[in-house]
Amino acid sequence: MRESITKFLRSAVVGPLAAMLLAAIAVSLSTDRFLQAQNLMNVSLQVSSVAIMAIGATMVILTGGIDLSPGSAVALITCMLAILVKLNGLPVALGILIVLLLGAVLGFVNGVLSTYGRIPSFAVTLATLSAYRGLAFLVTKGTPIFYVSPYLEPIFYGRFLGVPLPFYYVLVFYLIAVVFLRYTVSGRAIYAIGGNESAARLSGIQVHRVRLLAFILAGLMAGVAGVLMAARLNSGSPNYGAGMELQAIAAAVIGGASLTGGYGNIISTLFGALTVAVVQNGLNLNAVPTAWQNITLGAIIALAVLVDMWRVEIGRGIRRAFGLLQGLRPGESQETTTPL
Repeated sequence: MRESITKFLRSAVVGPLAAMLLAAIAVSLSTDRFLQAQNLMNVSLQVSSVAIMAIGATMVILTGGIDLSPGSAVALITCMLAILVKLNGLPVALGILIVLLLGAVLGFVNGVLSTYGRIPSFAVTLATLSAYRGLAFLVTKGTPIFYVSPYLEPIFYGRFLGVPLPFYYVLVFYLIAVVFLRYTVSGRAIYAIGGNESAARLSGIQVHRVRLLAFILAGLMAGVAGVLMAARLNSGSPNYGAGMELQAIAAAVIGGASLTGGYGNIISTLFGALTVAVVQNGLNLNAVPTAWQNITLGAIIALAVLVDMWRVEIGRGIRRAFGLLQGLRPGESQETTTPL
């Protein structure tokens, strides 16, 4: 029993889980409305889109890249879904399939420019962040499209066995991501490339192809997030998705993903997304102005990056302290954790 507890305390999910619990405790102490059932339900619904988008953000970060474009991709996807379904009369299912493919194409564009074009992913996705939102304004002429379809809202607000459907979406996509990263050749290659690109190339890994796959999956996850947002609001708008890319990146970094690549845990990313959602919900409940909410999110990202940069030193100090508490010499209790 003691060994199981010790192993859990050293696992990669402990830090993000503790951060989420601390955030929830702090918010619950600041307002008694946080723990109300309806508010908790709202938090779980609101986090679904960001949590799914964060899967793609984590995969790109694991390769040592960054994707700043998913928020703008969400805007374009909601607009295209509204145009296809409402203005062109396509069935909702077909419209969803098309925009999911569009999301993958947007990710493909990012990946091709970044890998084969040898342009840093930061520069590429900064450019497409602007371009994709510009396309959203172009196809809608800057006008939101409301009341897309009565069959769209149940995708988000529907329930199965009394549980909102977004809960199942998040569960399914995270399970798929865990299996992909842990048990498939491509998933393990993503970690290998981020850990040491030269060694990965020498071992026969097609570095460009794997990085391209990571960006395509990130675009696909942005497509899913865009469908959920369109279903939630039953509309499409070029203004949707603003700032979601930062929330997704924050979720990944708070979850322990290293911005240098090669280290991260997809389950921890989910806890990171929940932490961001809880903090934002607490700020809303306490009527904190939007400006300060943005400042707080920026501070959280900066703190998470600071922890990432000092990860080795912090981990060494924690292991030393843990060893001393067990009555061991500081150098006897050093183990490494293997991310999912």
